[in-house]
Amino acid sequence: MPATAIEANFDGLVGPTHNYAGLSWGNVASKTNIRAVSNPREAALQGLAKMKRLADRGYVQGILPPHERPHVQTLKALGFRGTDAEVLATAARDNPVMLAAVSSASSMWTANAATVSPSADTHDHRVHFTPANLSAKFHRSIEHRVTGRSLKSIFADDAYFAHHPALPSLSQFGDEGAANHTRLCASYGEPGVELFVYGQAAFDESAPAPQRFPARQTLEASRAIARLHGLTDRRAVFAQQNPAAIDAGVFHNDVIAVGNGHALFYHELAFLEEERTLADIRARLERTELAAIRVDEAEVPLQDAIASYLFNSQLLNLPGGGMMLAVPGECREIGTVSAYLDRLVASGGPIQAVEVFDVKQSMRNGGGPACLRLRVVLTEAELNAMHRGVILTDELYERLTTWVEGHYRSELSQADLADPMLLDESRHALDELSGILGLGSIYDFQME
Repeated sequence: MPATAIEANFDGLVGPTHNYAGLSWGNVASKTNIRAVSNPREAALQGLAKMKRLADRGYVQGILPPHERPHVQTLKALGFRGTDAEVLATAARDNPVMLAAVSSASSMWTANAATVSPSADTHDHRVHFTPANLSAKFHRSIEHRVTGRSLKSIFADDAYFAHHPALPSLSQFGDEGAANHTRLCASYGEPGVELFVYGQAAFDESAPAPQRFPARQTLEASRAIARLHGLTDRRAVFAQQNPAAIDAGVFHNDVIAVGNGHALFYHELAFLEEERTLADIRARLERTELAAIRVDEAEVPLQDAIASYLFNSQLLNLPGGGMMLAVPGECREIGTVSAYLDRLVASGGPIQAVEVFDVKQSMRNGGGPACLRLRVVLTEAELNAMHRGVILTDELYERLTTWVEGHYRSELSQADLADPMLLDESRHALDELSGILGLGSIYDFQME
């Protein structure tokens, strides 16, 4: 008899240095809004409001903390010398792009934090976590150490949880975490099929690959994670993302496909070998039939899907059956997408409701609702074994709202990143936050 399990969503709390530096080549929204003035306070409050709405609906909603930024330790490791204030000043003068990189609040997109395999799928029946190395982008490649500390602090009981280090930070093992991974199943507590989507095979020069933008996930990385998590061939499917979609700006699979339960919602141009991908899933899926919800290019052109982040939405079970699609507001601003959503709900398929969430501050940097969350399937025993201080309650929501309003700036420009006061403000805020969440010392400055 399979254990009863739920899917918890762990959202990344937007950090105090949320800004628009345009660091992500291949992410169209990120480049479009480069050097715009951001509002970290509004961004964090938008993220908290999204979490609260889902928690109020009965979903288990957790929080992952932001990272220390600007990360002065990285600058010092790259040869910048002096006091923290001197390091920031020198970097701003000599290499402002590098300063922007170590100031990025990109850890807010926790779909990239790690790959998680539920205990129902793994060889030792523990929940397995592997932080993503994010080696394709310098500003993200420095995240996995603190991500690993956070996950180990939250999921500390090794009777239930297993933690692996990030894969080697090399292009051949580029790993972008759950943004290129989804799970399909009859119910959360039963063995499922984990779909790993990759951009290219790094060790096969003759294999198809994008030509304009980089493929951030490799087949080699996906296979390595499946081995680390003890997934048999029955539990894993490996599919290549369509290179043409990557070159059009679909930098992660979760920008063009999302799955939940027995449903896979995807664009016509999502996979290089669509029929083979679906056949591989169907051959492994147990006690249910795959509901493949295909969106044709004629219905929603790829560029409209990218602009609206239609597929970077959260697909959630409804209490009475069926599913809800939690979409960004942009989906109702683009005619083809809005009309499609109306037809989708009226079609009588698995997706029975659409709800709009305002995450505009995140969207301007190229991240929708699904980018902001890491899905973790947990049995009742595993839920009880984890650290509960990060689960959102009414009390914690009020406390975090007050914390944001007291510590975050309402405007942040690229010039502000060199302000030593911003560093002090951020460290003070994060030190207080780690206490609020009960995570202990997870930041470098707390360990010095």
